[in-house]
Formats: sequence, C-alpha cells, structure tokens
Amino acid sequence: MKAWIWHWGPAVIIMAIIFAASATPGSEMPKFGILDLLIKKGGHMLGYALLATAFFRALRRGKSVSRFQFILSLSLTVLYAISDEWHQSFTPGRTPSFQDVCIDAAGGFIGLALWYWIRARRG
Repeated sequence: MKAWIWHWGPAVIIMAIIFAASATPGSEMPKFGILDLLIKKGGHMLGYALLATAFFRALRRGKSVSRFQFILSLSLTVLYAISDEWHQSFTPGRTPSFQDVCIDAAGGFIGLALWYWIRARRG
C-alpha cells in the first residue's frame, strides 16, 4: 500500500485539487481583471501539465521510459479533463467547454515534453 501511495499519491492529490477548483461556483471564482483569461487558462495548462507528469511518474515506477507510458499518461490526463468538464456542468455558474479540454490536453503534452527534454539534457 505504501508503494501505491508513493507512486500514485501525487496524481490523486492533483486530481483532488482540480476537482475542488471545478466545484467552485462561478460566482465565487476570483477575478483577475485584464489578465483573467490568461491566468485561468494558464492555470488549466499548469494543472494538467503537473497531472500528466504525475501519471507518468506513477506508470514509470523507476523503469525505463516507453512511448506507451507517455501515451497512457496523456490519455489518462485527457480522460480526467473530460470528466472534469462534465463535473463542471453540475456546478452553479460553470459550464463545460471543449476548448478547456483542448487546453488541458495541450498542458499535459507540454508537461510530458518538458519532462522528456529536461531528462534528455541531463543525460
């Protein structure tokens, strides 16, 4: 059980944070003025970049890197993004958005690509 928590715990924590953010009613969402769209969509990308790398970490478990692990990590990230948008449809003042799923998927891809780039540079 400790091994499962060690590997999957970060992904579960990130998913819980995303879930809590999606449960925030639209009327209680913070406003950032002129930067509102940039900050909120950037937050989407960052959150899902972290989620994708957490999924990848859990699937990798210290083993060598495979294309399957990248694809599965990104797939799990997109599936969670879809479920998150569905969850938002039940939150007052919030609406699901296909655009947000695309932004989340892009964030996940960028997170995994950055991980790979950093890893490749370190040798």
